[in-house]
Amino acid sequence: MLIAGFPAGSWGTNCYVVATGQGAECIVIDPGQDATAGVEQVVRENKLKPVAVLLTHGHIDHMFSVLPVCGAYDVTAWIHPDDRHLLADPMAGISKESAAMLLGGNHEFAEPDDVAELKDGLSLELAGLNFTVDHTPGHTRGSVTFTTPYLGPEDVPAVLFSGDVLFAGSIGRTDLPGGDHPAMLHTLATKILPMSDEIVVLPGHGGQTTIGREKATNPYLQDLEIPNL
Repeated sequence: MLIAGFPAGSWGTNCYVVATGQGAECIVIDPGQDATAGVEQVVRENKLKPVAVLLTHGHIDHMFSVLPVCGAYDVTAWIHPDDRHLLADPMAGISKESAAMLLGGNHEFAEPDDVAELKDGLSLELAGLNFTVDHTPGHTRGSVTFTTPYLGPEDVPAVLFSGDVLFAGSIGRTDLPGGDHPAMLHTLATKILPMSDEIVVLPGHGGQTTIGREKATNPYLQDLEIPNL
């Protein structure tokens, strides 16, 4: 299995290119600011063929380059409907400080030609991989995570692309437009805590971690309990 990740742009957002191996089809997760060149390099060096872009949420630092990446490879962008409006109007989801970073720049945003909507529990078969979608609101209304079985020699059952829901030692902020802290705590308790400790977490910012490590050390998970549903 090939997973190539790199931090993109001034926000250092992790963009991931995922494939079963070299010379295969691939998907791109969260092409943020200035991610286009990095995606092109990974695709070229590994002789890959992008077939889709998956967005964990609609914040500009995660979808800044979705239009050029989708256009370059003629692929579909997948996003939850609650965040779809941010593709064309990303300013609706960011802070005044982030908006100020973009003032004076000649940036135009629009939906890619082909947009498909994600939903909770959806199973996506793309590029020879299976991704399970979990709707994980809190950071944004339309935040999602993607879980896929790990096809490699290591004893890792699956990989979780957590976006800005879960970081190593922290969680995504909930004070931006569309953020909801009680919803985030519910997401953590119902979606994250029940996961296997051995799952590797590849977050939207920072380094990788595991579910078990976060259960043991992440202060935002310490007092949570899995509810009786």
